[in-house]
Amino acid sequence: MILATREAHQTLCEAWEATRGWLVGKYLIMPDHVHLFCSPAGPDHPELSVWVKCWKTYASIRWPRRSEQPIWQKSFWDTQLRRSERYEDKWDYVVQNPVRKRLCGNPNEWPFQGEINVLPW
Repeated sequence: MILATREAHQTLCEAWEATRGWLVGKYLIMPDHVHLFCSPAGPDHPELSVWVKCWKTYASIRWPRRSEQPIWQKSFWDTQLRRSERYEDKWDYVVQNPVRKRLCGNPNEWPFQGEINVLPW
């Protein structure tokens, strides 16, 4: 349960806000992986893979429990959403993850989720 802690949650939010180029919308942190919705912050944004590496590095350097290193897999999985209704559909699926894993009874009970930016569509 490396990622689903208050300290990890805070560290990840700090990393997403500190690393420029992409905006993080809704996110959900599971014990062993993260779901986040992001959008380029402007026309000069870095490639997604560069930005992901950047925030993973930022979070790793500031990670609250050094004994848990390494934290991240080298790769990640992404899906491009093209319409706003897909965003809500995908979020409805993601937010059920802690319920499906029996970590909580209701998605609103899961403390490791939020929204940093409202992503424009």
